Amino acid sequence: MPAVMEHAATPAWALLAYLVSGVLFILALRGLSSPSTSQRGNRFGMIGMAIAVVTTLVVHFPMLAVATDCSQLPYEPCEPRQLPDWISFLQILAAIAFGGAIGWFTAKRIKMTDMPQLVAAFHSLVGMAAVLVGWAAYLNPPAFGIAGADGVIEAQSRIEMGLGIAIGAITFSGSVIAFLKLAGKMSGAPIMLPGRHVINLGTLAGIIGLTAYFTMDQSLWVIAVVTALSFLIGFLLIIPIGGADMPVVVSMLNSYSGWAAAAMGFTLHNTAMIITGALVGSSGAILSYIMCKAMNRSFISVIAGGFGAVAEAGGEAKEQRPWKRGSAEDAAFLLSEAEQVIIIPGYGMAVAQAQHVLREMGDQLKAKGVRVKYAIHPVAGRMPGHMNVLLAEANVPYDEVFELEDINGEFAQTDVAFIIGANDVVNPAAKTDKSSPIYGMPVFDVEKAKTIMFIKRSMGGVGYAGVDNDVFYMDQTMMLLADAKKMVEDINKALSH
Repeated sequence: MPAVMEHAATPAWALLAYLVSGVLFILALRGLSSPSTSQRGNRFGMIGMAIAVVTTLVVHFPMLAVATDCSQLPYEPCEPRQLPDWISFLQILAAIAFGGAIGWFTAKRIKMTDMPQLVAAFHSLVGMAAVLVGWAAYLNPPAFGIAGADGVIEAQSRIEMGLGIAIGAITFSGSVIAFLKLAGKMSGAPIMLPGRHVINLGTLAGIIGLTAYFTMDQSLWVIAVVTALSFLIGFLLIIPIGGADMPVVVSMLNSYSGWAAAAMGFTLHNTAMIITGALVGSSGAILSYIMCKAMNRSFISVIAGGFGAVAEAGGEAKEQRPWKRGSAEDAAFLLSEAEQVIIIPGYGMAVAQAQHVLREMGDQLKAKGVRVKYAIHPVAGRMPGHMNVLLAEANVPYDEVFELEDINGEFAQTDVAFIIGANDVVNPAAKTDKSSPIYGMPVFDVEKAKTIMFIKRSMGGVGYAGVDNDVFYMDQTMMLLADAKKMVEDINKALSH
């Protein structure tokens, strides 16, 4: 009977190719750190991945060991012949083509507003892939070259396998919950289970303990329970997290998916996977830490699933308070008379696809001698960099886009703070109301501007965190109630007259 050949040592040329891939991945991450170099970074990443995939296909080309008729040979030993397994190779190519077609089709059709949930969905696929690879290695260890002569899986490989499956399962179930929250198919409000911290700690202790026990006993029930508990803890860690903190969750899950891939790289004896997974895992963890620091959150509480725990106090009922409504003509007049305008975009701009008309408005104002700047909050939108991507898509000059810490001090000298589709990131409750689910999150000091223009669909809606905003009712605030794109189009018409 044909037998699958075990893993051989990786040749030197392949290790060099994997090293080149790793360097390209590092250059890709560096490029993605700035909108101006992001396209080049993406190209580096694609080239690096292409090299890694082709190298892996060549090194691990499927082979069949076919028995030889030893009676015809005048010498010993009689070795089986190694023949290319073209059927398996064609199956691999078909799988690559199928997955690539799905990715291409999805990328062509996906709306920019749906990018956060798409990222969460892709993270879930990476996690599930790690789980399936781990189980395949457990069920057929000789094919992965991790079994001894007696068929028992090596202890080191069991550790790698257990960690890969556990992290992958956590990534999968956590990403599914993040996807449902981001897609609006599940409430964005935190869901607080009684005794959740005790349950989480107990579940994590069980996973760690059983993973350690797996090194001594490779029974099916051990790895099955580790898998089940890991799926469970991923669910438990994400449901208590509120919508305002979801960008950090996406970044954190990105880190988890990288570590899962790295662990599976050890199981598969694949250097490229180890390098890539470590880069994704470490960069995602660093980004999560930076975002937590920017939001005055605890990094440990994110990992422990305690993020957003105060959200139970988020008020649903809104007090009826006086507010002022303005028109596109009013807004155009005040904008054209200003010396400096700071534009704060949010998820509502993304929903309305208003970034292009917003850039046209900025161009008109600059032609009238107005200084125009764009202020980006670290968690504006629903994933890191969401607003930067949209503004870059609309060809907004990079030197006009500023992060929170670089521009927040300018609002006191600003004539108009123009808020389009943002809410939580300009809510002063984050600074004053300890019962608010966004308390402690740094926000823009828009209340210091001479005039505030606030575009939203209606006064009935609240932000993703589900809390009302005092800015709506301030004396210097003009509410522009309409679809964001339609309102900016009307302002552009008024400015051109």
